[in-house]
Amino acid sequence: MTESVVVNVAWPYANGPRHIGHVAGFGVPSDVFARFQRMRGRNVLMVSGTDEHGTPLLVQADKEGVSVRDLADRYNRQIVEDLAGLGLSYDMFTRTSTRNHYAVTQELFKGLYANGYMIKESTQGAISPSTGRTLPDRYIEGECPICHADGARGDQCDNCGNQLDPIDLINPVSKINGETPQFVETEHFLLDLPSIADVLTEWLKSREDWRPNVLKFSLNLIKDMRPRAMTRDIDWGIPIPIEGWENNDAKKLYVWFDAVIGYLSSSIEWAYRSGNPDAWKDFWQDPEVRHYYFMGKDNITFHSQIWPA
Repeated sequence: MTESVVVNVAWPYANGPRHIGHVAGFGVPSDVFARFQRMRGRNVLMVSGTDEHGTPLLVQADKEGVSVRDLADRYNRQIVEDLAGLGLSYDMFTRTSTRNHYAVTQELFKGLYANGYMIKESTQGAISPSTGRTLPDRYIEGECPICHADGARGDQCDNCGNQLDPIDLINPVSKINGETPQFVETEHFLLDLPSIADVLTEWLKSREDWRPNVLKFSLNLIKDMRPRAMTRDIDWGIPIPIEGWENNDAKKLYVWFDAVIGYLSSSIEWAYRSGNPDAWKDFWQDPEVRHYYFMGKDNITFHSQIWPA
């Protein structure tokens, strides 16, 4: 029986043209790997697309004086043309603003909520005093309260590897304009990561082909694992599919909740476009199929903790 392989490639933000670093980082290596696997006779599905939600696009749209939709459309076209011009062999390169991606993402969220893994809590959210807009974790930096390294982000400290919240940082500042964030009480849905810490640890320890430093980093994250917000105070993104929340234009799903689901939703889109809507199941429901991910080292948390969870 022919072995199957899924090559999941990092989703570039549609907030500007990509540069040679992106091509060298996720573009060419993943393509070389996919071509090699095809030459070995394996059944390969290589998927990706443009990541079109979150604050980075809002910030760039403001700079250019255009709507977020127009910005995403323009840079999606440019990125697709550049990657196609390089001859990269994607089986499906899509975008996170499709109705298919919205539907798949919302279905997973509803499943987690129905099974008790999405808990509603009041939290402290960071906003920009000058714009009133939510500041994402990664757009806030300060001193780590644990190891006291400078430049720790609002989601984690790369120096000691601990998960953080923006309010934990000492002397936090916005990476966008340098101002001090204002923290306000807000209600969100949090993924109950501690409830699956044991099974996630067991799964991580069964990984035999991960890079040792990545596996060690991932296991260290579990020591300080807390519930993590999967919704945001933002007006651009996927609606929260819970009664009473779906029409709230001020709250959307967290971009890093929906972005990693893109690997699955793009596979489902590929299946529909191929004329066999169930074809994705051969790649996602067979435990013998191997999945490989190509992304930057700053995305380990989302791929070794949130996505497996």
